[in-house]
Amino acid sequence: MRPVLFAFSALLLAPAAAAQTQPAAPASQPAQADPAFTARLGELLGILNGTGDYASFFAPGFRANVPKDKFDATTARLIASNGKPSAILGVAQATPWQGVVRVQFASGVALMQLTIDPAAPHQVAGLVVRGFESAEKTLPEVERALAALHGDTGYAIARLGTGTPQLIAGRNADKPYAIGSAFKLVILAELVRATNAGERKWDDLVTLDGSPLPSGGYMRQPKGTQVSLRELATQMISISDNSATDVLLKTLGRQKVEAMMPVLGIADPARNRPFLSTLDMFKLKGVPGLADKYLALDEAGRRALLDGEVAGLPLILIDQTSFQKKIPNRIDTLEWFESPNDLVRVMDWLRRNTDGPTGADARAVLSKNAGLGPDARGKWQWVGYKGGSEPGVMNMTYLLQARNGDWYAVTGSWNDLQRDVEQGRFAGLMGKAAELSAPPAP
Repeated sequence: MRPVLFAFSALLLAPAAAAQTQPAAPASQPAQADPAFTARLGELLGILNGTGDYASFFAPGFRANVPKDKFDATTARLIASNGKPSAILGVAQATPWQGVVRVQFASGVALMQLTIDPAAPHQVAGLVVRGFESAEKTLPEVERALAALHGDTGYAIARLGTGTPQLIAGRNADKPYAIGSAFKLVILAELVRATNAGERKWDDLVTLDGSPLPSGGYMRQPKGTQVSLRELATQMISISDNSATDVLLKTLGRQKVEAMMPVLGIADPARNRPFLSTLDMFKLKGVPGLADKYLALDEAGRRALLDGEVAGLPLILIDQTSFQKKIPNRIDTLEWFESPNDLVRVMDWLRRNTDGPTGADARAVLSKNAGLGPDARGKWQWVGYKGGSEPGVMNMTYLLQARNGDWYAVTGSWNDLQRDVEQGRFAGLMGKAAELSAPPAP
């Protein structure tokens, strides 16, 4: 949950329609890079380090979607979290014009999908961070690295079956952590319950009523716009769209979502009541004095404050600089809280309640963004994912089906009350944990 959308699988985005029309090479004939791709690849480190020529490197479509100031801010965040990029380690070529590049940063390896326009002057039409790799080679090494991170970390790796999830490995697995946008899994679970019960259908339409919304694709849509529950859920989970989240929460009902928490097995649901929307959170953290007022109240008083004063506050009163400073803001008292074992149980509930043909819609939503690099993704038959972050907070949670049909959940949280966390490093470690948790292929 960040005011500026953070999606692990897409830190840098731009249209790449021209390159997308190029067919992939047959599996028996690995693609060879076009010389133009190789030339642009040679410029990539300079672009990432801020010494390259942005205007000549990127195609007009990229520059329109990601202006230079936005691009510079994104690369600055990457470098702040992972150190400077220093080398190109290799490329997995998909077509002559597109490949996944392994870029060495100080604290890990980023997997960047680079797409070149086939038409001269062969500028870059797309650059997407698909994941991070860590240097650790074994699960104990990953566990030690997680324990050594500054602040506080907790994780759980569990096998899922017919009974209670069986913990394979964990640290602070029953300790609640701030989890950022991973709270959206609870909203998805209520939608699954409602559609399974026949109360709603995935194609039911929601009419936007013009209420203020946080950042996301529906923030500026006109009143009267109609959108399906399927689309809202897909955007909420796959790209963590905050506006879609708040529309869905309002449509399903705050109290209905709250009622799902004990059903899912969340050990301390009272800590997340009232169940805050993303805009509630932005207002409480971004309007001076409002958080203190809210936290001093009991649950009934907090509900009244949300429905009254908080709902009526215009967005212009939110102090955006309080979020841009990247300083943790009350993450121990004003956030969404679940333990690693809570999140294992949430994913297990989603697994059990989306089995069979009726669960295809929910599983399509949950699996649209795998949150893993290609090597880790390739270890599993199916991957569902949701993560979340804000300054000082990061969570990554996976539901995984092995190639032998067995099911697993892997989740980890990192909180630091004093400073921001290194997202790339944590993503690399969690991706490696997911990769190493896969049982041998049959």
